[in-house]
Amino acid sequence: MTAQEVLDPANAVEAEMAAVAHQCLVTALDHSNADHINIILDVGADGDEKHETPVLKLPPRALRFFADVLRQMAKQEPMLLVPQKHELTTQEAANFLNVSRPFVIKEIEANRLKCRKVNRHRRIEFEELRRHQAAQQQQSEQALQNLTQLSEELGFQAAE
Repeated sequence: MTAQEVLDPANAVEAEMAAVAHQCLVTALDHSNADHINIILDVGADGDEKHETPVLKLPPRALRFFADVLRQMAKQEPMLLVPQKHELTTQEAANFLNVSRPFVIKEIEANRLKCRKVNRHRRIEFEELRRHQAAQQQQSEQALQNLTQLSEELGFQAAE
């Protein structure tokens, strides 16, 4: 993943437009059970010529995706769009997980992170990284829950 793939945060004007567009899409999606939604594009007519109004036919799933992108823009947060089957190097995976490259390699060797080899190089699917990240988060939450339960059983109270 290169820096070019990261979409910079929206400026204040773009964020406001994105917030309004997000609300319009969410409203349209909330009131529709249709299998598609038509968006009529207002491109304006030149002079006396008659132009056919273009209609964009989109599945609701695509509009939900656009709504998510617009929500992020409205928050003025940077975004990264990664195809689900995109493969990353061990260094890119380490950067994504915010860990060291040797840690990623240890996770691979311990069979906690799947990869494939291309010659001598390891490639990890982005979806596999997301799965691993979710599993790590779940483990952390379970450990915290166990610690809380143990503290309660031993009679420790949180400082106020």
